[in-house]
Amino acid sequence: MVETEQEEEEEKSPEPEMSRSRRRRFKASNISFVEMVDTLKRADYDGKYGPYPNHNVRKAKIMAKVVKSLHRKFGVWRSKDQLRKRWSDLKIREHDQYRRIRRVLLNSK
Repeated sequence: MVETEQEEEEEKSPEPEMSRSRRRRFKASNISFVEMVDTLKRADYDGKYGPYPNHNVRKAKIMAKVVKSLHRKFGVWRSKDQLRKRWSDLKIREHDQYRRIRRVLLNSK
């Protein structure tokens, strides 16, 4: 009888919920970064293919689309600033990973 009471207490006790900060902290998969690179390349984020008026406004709109796309497809919440930094890091510091992503994109087409 004592054992059944203990089991009932364990079943009744609510599971500890994750705090908001822990729920938000998750690593985006590589596929989400492939999606980000693909979107930024298609939209000519770096402005290589022409002079654009109001290039900062244009970049902000493109990045907003990337934020929405990553959240909708992968459930990843990233701010525009975080994605800008990641894009910069991919191009400059993490050139090997950037090349691998480009290779994946070229093979998928």
